[in-house]
Amino acid sequence: MQSFTVHTGLVAPLERENVDTDQIIPKQFLKRTERTGYGECLFFDWRFDAAGRPNPAFPLNALQYTGASILLTGKNFGCGSSREHAVWALRDYGFRAVIAPSFADIFSSNCVKNGLLTVALKPEEINTLMARASADRLNLKVDLEKCEVSTADGFTAKFTVEPFRRMCLLEGMDEIGMTLKHDAEISAYERRQRV
Repeated sequence: MQSFTVHTGLVAPLERENVDTDQIIPKQFLKRTERTGYGECLFFDWRFDAAGRPNPAFPLNALQYTGASILLTGKNFGCGSSREHAVWALRDYGFRAVIAPSFADIFSSNCVKNGLLTVALKPEEINTLMARASADRLNLKVDLEKCEVSTADGFTAKFTVEPFRRMCLLEGMDEIGMTLKHDAEISAYERRQRV
């Protein structure tokens, strides 16, 4: 898993609340088990019309958000089913962080396991960033070491991340990776049990 320490990137605004995992990655694309190739299907029903043409009204189709790596959105992002494919789609598309007032718990947990940082900010901070990102290109620095987001012109907002999740992201390890750090102790314990 790729570690996350500090990331600076372009923000794509998605002014919607209660975005569920069925919208992030629709069910018809869940036929594979590998983690790659889902980016092209991200928000498929919103990004494309019935004929498969890009919907010009959807923010990710706007030229000014090409290459965005930070998604800014509304409260309760990632609600609905617990499909990890939603996180795979966001990562495969190129997102490294999602910023919202709140997240669904299972979605947030799946993000950590895949190196995607979820940042919960206050609604007024989200509103400020949303207005700026909607009006013009906005680059944000997301610093997990300092637990803050900032812009070059002085906007700063603090956030919190549960300590274990923060450590996993900083070190680029999921629970299995963390366990394997103790492989020598585990092996020694297993040898003692055989005696």
